[in-house]
Amino acid sequence: MSETKFKQDITLLDATMIVVGIMIGSGIFIVSADIARTVGSAGMLLAVWGITGVMTLIGALSYGELGGMFPKAGGQYIYLREAFNPLVAFLYGWTFFMVIQTGSIAAVGVAFAKYLAVLVPAFDESHVLLRIGTFAVSVSQVISISLIVFLTWVNTRGIRLGKLIQNSFTFAKIVSLAVVIFLAFFVYYNADIVALNLNTFWQGTRIKAWNDKGITEVVQLSGYSLLAALAVSQVGSLFSSDGWNNVTFAAAEVVNPRKNIPRALALGTIIVTVLYLAVNVAYIVTLPVTGTPTGDIVARGVQFASSDRVGAASVEMMMPGIGAQFMAVLIMISTFGCSNGMILAGARCYYAMAQDKLFFRNVGTLNKHAVPGVALWTQCVWACLLCLSGKYGDLLDYVVFAVLLFYIATITGIFVLRKKMPDVERPIKAVGYPVLPMIYLAMAAFICFVLLTEKPDYTFPGLYIVLLGIPVYVAWNRRNREAARS
Repeated sequence: MSETKFKQDITLLDATMIVVGIMIGSGIFIVSADIARTVGSAGMLLAVWGITGVMTLIGALSYGELGGMFPKAGGQYIYLREAFNPLVAFLYGWTFFMVIQTGSIAAVGVAFAKYLAVLVPAFDESHVLLRIGTFAVSVSQVISISLIVFLTWVNTRGIRLGKLIQNSFTFAKIVSLAVVIFLAFFVYYNADIVALNLNTFWQGTRIKAWNDKGITEVVQLSGYSLLAALAVSQVGSLFSSDGWNNVTFAAAEVVNPRKNIPRALALGTIIVTVLYLAVNVAYIVTLPVTGTPTGDIVARGVQFASSDRVGAASVEMMMPGIGAQFMAVLIMISTFGCSNGMILAGARCYYAMAQDKLFFRNVGTLNKHAVPGVALWTQCVWACLLCLSGKYGDLLDYVVFAVLLFYIATITGIFVLRKKMPDVERPIKAVGYPVLPMIYLAMAAFICFVLLTEKPDYTFPGLYIVLLGIPVYVAWNRRNREAARS
């Protein structure tokens, strides 16, 4: 392996900006439409985001203990290896590479291109450059791939350049969101729309079918159906809140990682949770939550915002004529920074796998800029292929289920390590242990169960990808044994 070592150039501020920057991508501006169609009212919409916020905070606070124990490149992969065994760690790394990280990079890249098309219609996904049978390549896909390639190249130039971009774009998106929230609360607050939303605040309904003429099937929610709807809705909100764990992959480059990793996790998730709830309240004070598939912005509401662009619809209500363009620029800034953070952090996981001889040897080397260059380009190639292969929503569903499975395993690992390694230094312990981690496990397990029953076409393929890692692990170990004998 290369003798080059990682440089500890990531401060607490940098680490926090990585957490915030990766968490805030495109989802917060889009997924509230689908959530509103699934749960049906302002109160339920906020409840979904509130549940996600609670889960995210508990998860981040729990990971703080693990980050302090194992401040190494690889983060969650290392935690699973130490708590369980190399197989469990490999299954995570395999799924992380195949779906979780690369799928998220692809999905955010697609979202960047989607909003660029708002400013430049010629870049719309309907404009096809190449068609071979059922396979087609659009301008939008080319833009997505170009973004991923460019940011990968940037991050091969060293951690300082990568974190400079991360800090700049994260700060810009925080300020932009704060401006939108301020305008909604104090300038463009619509009392009539607020009254309308308050009248049905806790009325749970699920729109199951609709067409161009209107809604054709609505289900009233209560009891288990309400709980199931809240769980299914977590697909969007959890995807939008995911990525907080990415900073753990770059632990070897963080200054004083035993303390700053837990602090960054806590600070970052708190900032994003507050922002997300405030943004959704901004939607509620500017748009009716319920709507119809046709009509103007008000008639469509949050549920049927054009192309699910709820953020754009809300800002258009505040700034008619320029709102959509303003929001498009904001989302492009947001997705650019989010993509950069995921590309920066993700490669460190594959680096750790290669160090354990569970990935290609060259992936475990550092280039002259002290970053895992081969790992970065390997990640880039697969993410670009995913851009060509799937839709944003499909990737989203695959990612969330796989992510939840390994979050459950990792937080279970806290309990395992308390018994397995009782004497290892824990600068910061999991807050509320054992109650809060157990609450997280129960919530995540219920969501996984509901997703398996309600969305099997998406969640089972995610499970199959995880299980496919078992024969790959066996084959890789056989390869290592043969190499050792030769």
